[in-house]
Amino acid sequence: MVGPDYQRPSVNTPTHYKELPGWIQAAPSADAPKGDWWTAFNDPLLNQLEPLVAVSNQTVRADYANYQQALADVQIARSGLFPILGISGSATRTSSATGITTMPQSINSAGSLGGDVSWAPDLWGAVRRTIEESKATAQASAAILANATLSEQIALATAVIELRVTDANIDLLQKTVDAYQEFLLVVTNQGNAGTTAPANVIAARTQLESAQSGLIALGVARSQYANAIAVLVGKNPEALNIPHSTWLPTLPTIPVGIPSTLLQRRPDIAVAERQMAAQNAAIGIAIAAYYPSLSLSASDGFSQSPLDGLLHLANHVWSLGTGVGETIFNGGARHGEVAAARAAYEATVANYRGTILNAFQNVENDLSGLRVLARQAEVLDAAVHDANEGATIALNEYQAGTVDYTTTAAAQAAALNARQSALNVQMQRLIDTVSLIGDLGGGWSNNELKQ
Repeated sequence: MVGPDYQRPSVNTPTHYKELPGWIQAAPSADAPKGDWWTAFNDPLLNQLEPLVAVSNQTVRADYANYQQALADVQIARSGLFPILGISGSATRTSSATGITTMPQSINSAGSLGGDVSWAPDLWGAVRRTIEESKATAQASAAILANATLSEQIALATAVIELRVTDANIDLLQKTVDAYQEFLLVVTNQGNAGTTAPANVIAARTQLESAQSGLIALGVARSQYANAIAVLVGKNPEALNIPHSTWLPTLPTIPVGIPSTLLQRRPDIAVAERQMAAQNAAIGIAIAAYYPSLSLSASDGFSQSPLDGLLHLANHVWSLGTGVGETIFNGGARHGEVAAARAAYEATVANYRGTILNAFQNVENDLSGLRVLARQAEVLDAAVHDANEGATIALNEYQAGTVDYTTTAAAQAAALNARQSALNVQMQRLIDTVSLIGDLGGGWSNNELKQ
């Protein structure tokens, strides 16, 4: 076969991630995320819905159809290696008349029956390079399908986490509203008794109404997350009812491994690599056009007029033929096609290396985010504890008349803000963990591509 044989270009792969100390050995496969990676979050809603993505998500279904088309293209390309067989037959009946009469004077019949075969030997490997290109393209389509499935699964997990945290925020604000209502009752009684200023009653009422407004707004966000979840699993929003729950996903620990594992575990990298292989084969196809083409043909059959006795040995006819074709001058078109194929290959190489660099960046960002958020969560846990204790003390002191209303209201607002911040950090840690799983390939391996 003319043209270059494919060799995967080398890439600069670091020995370890910057965000991890020292050399991190690849984790045993038994501990790494697998196809059902979402089970690590211990969330029944995720376990119920995630399997639906691969069969019901419309983006995934479209990529699956594209993959099936690519497999059919491989079959079409392979057919070029084989001869074409055909069979044909004909029969005619004619009549002639003489003079002024319209009656037929004679009737003639003729017929033929034969088969033919034609074949263009793949002397320079153009057909085999086409098969190579189609096969690599089909493998790229399979990786695109895997990447689309993983992306939609990541989007679903993110939406479920956001829904769960929204439910937790709703519970938090509902408890806050209840507490503010009790506080308003205390302030109102004091106002009626003349022991506190009317402005404090109005301020307490405003504080309550603001919390109620925030609680209502969370209902809008929850509906949007629920609708997004329905679409991701291929359902109309009204067809999926997700009841309010106090469940929060568990934060799992994900084995990261070494950076080189990304080259085998990320389907988007596999897409870029297979596109390189396909374009490399396209160079060979373009180069093969420089060489002459050879075609062979043969036919065998019977021909007879009149039709009677068609299959008699005396009526046997056959032919053999060969043809050679070569373009002498085409104004540099072939040279241009080869140059274009080589340039397209270089573009796929740059895309491959760029995809790998982006993969390293994604993982580093995830690891950095998780490291920083873990430290922030520790500080916020202490802040929530202190803020809750401060709000309780301030309320007791206010009822005892030792502090003013402003001190108590500020302590209550600080407690609410600390709890909301802690929830948001918990949500972000879960989302970053989902993102890390996706950026590590979600347990996918390029060994799953059909060879």
